[in-house]
Amino acid sequence: MDKAYFGAGCFWGVEETFRTTKGVVATAVGYQGGTTKNPTYKEVCSGTTNHAEVVEVTFDPEVITYKELLEVFWSCHNPTLLNRQGPDVGTQYRSVIFTVNQEQAQQAQESKRNLEQLERFNAPIVTEIKEMQPFYKAEEYHQQYFLKNGGGSCKLF
Repeated sequence: MDKAYFGAGCFWGVEETFRTTKGVVATAVGYQGGTTKNPTYKEVCSGTTNHAEVVEVTFDPEVITYKELLEVFWSCHNPTLLNRQGPDVGTQYRSVIFTVNQEQAQQAQESKRNLEQLERFNAPIVTEIKEMQPFYKAEEYHQQYFLKNGGGSCKLF
């Protein structure tokens, strides 16, 4: 099995999208790309840790390729919005791909370039493509949130 890491807004909906994709064998939501070790949801949402909400995708490369996962990623959010998706605003909601090796990095960059050339979106793509950073699994109540709760919103009350 291989792993991939995607941030595309609130991790609840993004996880559900990948969890229900054929060839994905497991998902976990968490935080990546920040400066605080083992951050909490509250800390991440404060904007002080610089983490993004991401989904760790464990997949069977004989059933689905990384390139196909990238297509799912691009289609499940608006990669032209800086630090926001829908009603959720903040750096934790940024569009980001964390790559685990050079092959993933090349495929992600190529995928992004192809979308830019096709002008599929009406604005520049702001998605960051970064080398793998420590992944901190989010609190248990966030795991498979949509499955457990029938949907929801990431907005803090």
